[in-house]
Amino acid sequence: MIEVGALRALRAVAALGTLARAAEELGFTASAVSQQIKRLERQVGVPVLAPAGRGVVLTPAGQAIADAAPEVFQALERCAEAAQSVAEGAPRGTLRVVAFSTAIRGLLAPVMPRLASRCPQLRVQLTEQDPAEALHSVGAGTADLALVHDADGLLPAPVPPALTQRWLHTDVGDVVVARTHPLAGLDAPLDEAALAGHAWVTSPPGTVCHQWFRRLFVQEQPDVRHLVDDFATQLSLVASGQVVALIPRLARPPLGESLVARELRRPPEREVQAVWRRSAEASPAIRAVLAELGAPATSRTVSP
Repeated sequence: MIEVGALRALRAVAALGTLARAAEELGFTASAVSQQIKRLERQVGVPVLAPAGRGVVLTPAGQAIADAAPEVFQALERCAEAAQSVAEGAPRGTLRVVAFSTAIRGLLAPVMPRLASRCPQLRVQLTEQDPAEALHSVGAGTADLALVHDADGLLPAPVPPALTQRWLHTDVGDVVVARTHPLAGLDAPLDEAALAGHAWVTSPPGTVCHQWFRRLFVQEQPDVRHLVDDFATQLSLVASGQVVALIPRLARPPLGESLVARELRRPPEREVQAVWRRSAEASPAIRAVLAELGAPATSRTVSP
């Protein structure tokens, strides 16, 4: 394994051009730096420096190592930062969060201002990913926290071993109609008979919401006029009064005066879970985000 000191020595030589100048920069003797470079060459099995006049230059292998060094140093810095964060109990550094789009809109975005105020040293980095990709990212260490859903059993997201999951929220689908639409005047929860005969805009096949939509109809063949993935666009079509839509509550912006939501007798639901590595249980950053999201105190660790 490459030693960190030898890697720093190579980076210094690469930047300054001579062993003497690198030694001065690092606070060592030139002989000590030379020994570190020779140790590095033994570890990788190839020369990393070559003479060039009164100085030295990096060989292609040495240049490849030097180019990769910043990632190593950044990882070490994150390790030190994480240790300090856990020891001090203060959320700090960068927390990489991956989540599906409606969770970002409905759960994460509303708490970001309060989180920034309470944890000024914490930087939350959000990336949109579907549940399967998000689980892979957390498991691979390229993300720290994921928000995933089970889509009412339609798209189960099996959580791998070594990850912990905690329930956050139950998302429910409602039918949204124009205030002038006949369904707007019905107060009771809507069933299939009430929905029959109306025109729809819905998400394209292959999406969770399209599967939700198909489950509304057992006897009837629905009249689907438009296939649109963007919920804001769906609502603009609903506002015309010609079609209705099934919209998850997490995805729903304020409806305004022209639209109303009607509950379903058997509404589709999906459970939203937070997932993180068991090795990060003590992370103050993860705990801070979960607290803002209103996560319950209990969690479930998935066994192999």
